[in-house]
Amino acid sequence: MKTRVAMVAAVLAIPALAAAQRAPRDNPSVDVGGKKVAVEYGRGSLKGRTVKDLLAQLPADRVWRAGVDQVTTLTTDGDILVGGKKVAAGKYSVYIYAPEGGDYALLLNSDPGVPLKTIFAGAPPAMADALWPRLDGYDKVKDKEVARATLKAAKTPAPVEQFQIALAPAAGGATMTLSWGDQSWSTDIKPAR
Repeated sequence: MKTRVAMVAAVLAIPALAAAQRAPRDNPSVDVGGKKVAVEYGRGSLKGRTVKDLLAQLPADRVWRAGVDQVTTLTTDGDILVGGKKVAAGKYSVYIYAPEGGDYALLLNSDPGVPLKTIFAGAPPAMADALWPRLDGYDKVKDKEVARATLKAAKTPAPVEQFQIALAPAAGGATMTLSWGDQSWSTDIKPAR
């Protein structure tokens, strides 16, 4: 029942999102083994809420879409290892598994998302074909998951109001860090050999 309520709430929020000012999008990138790795995502704001409160609203599968508005994507020009898991060159949708207890995980999925017009008939023409994450449950695309990498949790040095994904060069590759509020989660990205 909780999954259905969360799905209905997410779908009902789409008209407001499409009509209102959308969250800014960001597109960080980094070189990993001579190949570009980039993430594109929407930077939602806490607006007085806490990350704990927002995560408490997750559906029963505890999967979050790792950003707001359009689908979050990771694109790599070469084969890479994300948290030790091999990922072939390509473009993937990004989700976060956030269990109430235990380690969070970064999920990369080959399902590209769904056009906004398929979940909101009144989608503005300019956004009608924009891809949005699966709001009808991650279980619908779980079979297309290509990698599930454990994320290392930490506290941020200062509160982060707008959700942020950073890609930074690191020894032998890069580090991907997701930050929001007083929390961050990270994993390593290395070239696949």
